[in-house]
Amino acid sequence: MRRYVVSSVSAVALFGLVGPVAGCGGAGGGNGSAVPDVSGGRGVGDPYFPGLGNGGYDVSHYGLTLDYAPATRHLDGTAVITARATRDLTGFHLDLAGMDVASVTVDGRSAVVGRDGTELVVRPTEELGRGETFRTVVRYSGVPRRITDPDGSAEGWLASGRRVVALGEPTGSMAWFPGNHHPGDKAAYDLTVTVPAGTEAVSNGELVGRRTSGGRTAFRWRSTEPMASYLATLAIGPYRVHEVKGPLPLYSAVDPGAGKAGSRLVAALPGILTWEEKLFGPYPFSSAGVIIGRKADAGYALETQTRPFLPGPTDVSTLVHELAHQWFGDSVTPGSWRDMWLNEGFATYAEWLWAADHGGTPVAESFTEAYDDEENWAFPPADPPTAADLSEPPVYGRGAMVLQRVRDAVGDATFFRIVRGWARTHRHGNASTADFTAYVEKESGRDLSEVWDSWLYGDDKPDL
Repeated sequence: MRRYVVSSVSAVALFGLVGPVAGCGGAGGGNGSAVPDVSGGRGVGDPYFPGLGNGGYDVSHYGLTLDYAPATRHLDGTAVITARATRDLTGFHLDLAGMDVASVTVDGRSAVVGRDGTELVVRPTEELGRGETFRTVVRYSGVPRRITDPDGSAEGWLASGRRVVALGEPTGSMAWFPGNHHPGDKAAYDLTVTVPAGTEAVSNGELVGRRTSGGRTAFRWRSTEPMASYLATLAIGPYRVHEVKGPLPLYSAVDPGAGKAGSRLVAALPGILTWEEKLFGPYPFSSAGVIIGRKADAGYALETQTRPFLPGPTDVSTLVHELAHQWFGDSVTPGSWRDMWLNEGFATYAEWLWAADHGGTPVAESFTEAYDDEENWAFPPADPPTAADLSEPPVYGRGAMVLQRVRDAVGDATFFRIVRGWARTHRHGNASTADFTAYVEKESGRDLSEVWDSWLYGDDKPDL
């Protein structure tokens, strides 16, 4: 994520987005019924978002069927969630903020359902045994809402006129589909969205179908590689599509207002990907692209998987940053939000490397500039004080400085071997800061405690 502009928008708070549950026997929350007692826990204990995600199951696939009416901003949705129980379950939770739930079934049978804040609480007819695969179908509708990030920026379902951009970092995806919305639970996706004919609908992965009938067009998108839900996106509007067939299909969508500057960024995409592959190893997904929207859509860029979102034309370094996230953040996803510096440190370091190769600015100069910026010393990058600090400068600039200090300690050849090995070893998985420091020391054969203690975890600005 690269939040270089945060717009002032009105938005509802993260918690308390409760809609009524209609048509579900024993439903609670919105209609006043008791919330069912279930063994699947609410939240996975994330240090910054303890209520986010849900314990007791692991999702393997989301099948989302959406029908959107831009004129009224009304969304009808059906989510088919395939998951495996990781313990015996009398029931389980799904993250869902707002929306009206018409029905929930588990393995084809109606379930008892309640609402508890941003949780949909589901109790199936029969208990689920550990290791059992089950299929939950949620039918829901309503006007999806914006969610306010702890840092004050807007995420979730960002509608403006007849346009929509859905952005999920860190909690926004719960605004438009139910799920296990913690980065530790990655899954494959199939998404079908129907919109008025003449409107484009762009999501992650590959476009596998498009059909127009009765004045409406259904787009079918498929993401076969695992994806954390915060990286799921959907952009609806009058985009101009740029499609290139080939070994790596490129599918980009550009708002008409982006003009020639947007076209130049699309044209730069193949060269950036080739350059990053040389540094980081093979591109980890089966398709790529970019969505170039408007500043009015969102005040920041986001590394949405396979197809980053940019709020209008940006400089090339921003695209370099968001594409680097495809390796670091999207393929290798943090185990918890405390590990976000691994995303942003690597992506910022990619900008430094790009500037060295294409702008004549040595990495050492970028390091010195970051070192002299006192904003980077507000807190250790591996331990932000609060959720509101996850997108603050230390996570980016000081995170990149950590990588440069590792490079200084182990040498160029070993450093880039470690970078490629890290991306390969944890491809399509999750990894923590502890995993990273252990990997670096194992592969380098060096004790780097001084680097970790001073640059990654230290409170004080270390001497050079």
